[in-house]
Amino acid sequence: MTDKIRVLIADDHTIVRSGVRLLLQAEPDIEVVGEALNSAEAVALAESLRPTVILMDIAMPPGVNGLEATRQIKARFPNMHVLVLTMHRSEEYFFEALKAGASGYVLKSAETNDLLTAVRIVARGEVFLYPVMAKQLLQGYLHLLHESDVPGQPTLTAREKEILRLLAEGYSNKEIAERLVISPSTVHSHHANLMKKLNLESRHDLIQYARQRGLLRDS
Repeated sequence: MTDKIRVLIADDHTIVRSGVRLLLQAEPDIEVVGEALNSAEAVALAESLRPTVILMDIAMPPGVNGLEATRQIKARFPNMHVLVLTMHRSEEYFFEALKAGASGYVLKSAETNDLLTAVRIVARGEVFLYPVMAKQLLQGYLHLLHESDVPGQPTLTAREKEILRLLAEGYSNKEIAERLVISPSTVHSHHANLMKKLNLESRHDLIQYARQRGLLRDS
């Protein structure tokens, strides 16, 4: 008999954990081996239970969020698979989850069959992207290709673009650091490098640059 897919559910909402557990345990090839109430518990249980797949929520107070927990787990257990299960549809969280090492991204509004399919695909070592998020990934890639074709256009990293957009939207260095789970000093360094790299002198210039390049969200 094939070994069951061992799943750890990490979510700070009891109702969500209970509902997902009932759903998964009804499947003959899936076994829920534990539940974590926050990111610290998720990291600890990953080590003690060695699940095949971790269903990871992004926002789990207190302490570090699910993205940082994913980074820690993947650094220590590269063969363990993390499937993000979240209500956040934003591109920022989506790309951060992929960079953190997640093997999949599913919205909590997804159909039951989508979640079950995602768990099985990720357990096989493959990648599952919820269709809406996969479209965003493609659009982001095409945008990068377009930018690279512009002669004389400074090449920005994905992180620089994120910080540029957030700065242009009015966030402070401290707020950006909290959103991206990095230090304020790192944000300050990126900010200074961006101004120099793009030959900008003020926040107004930065906002104009971001708007012209389509980096700002529609209001």
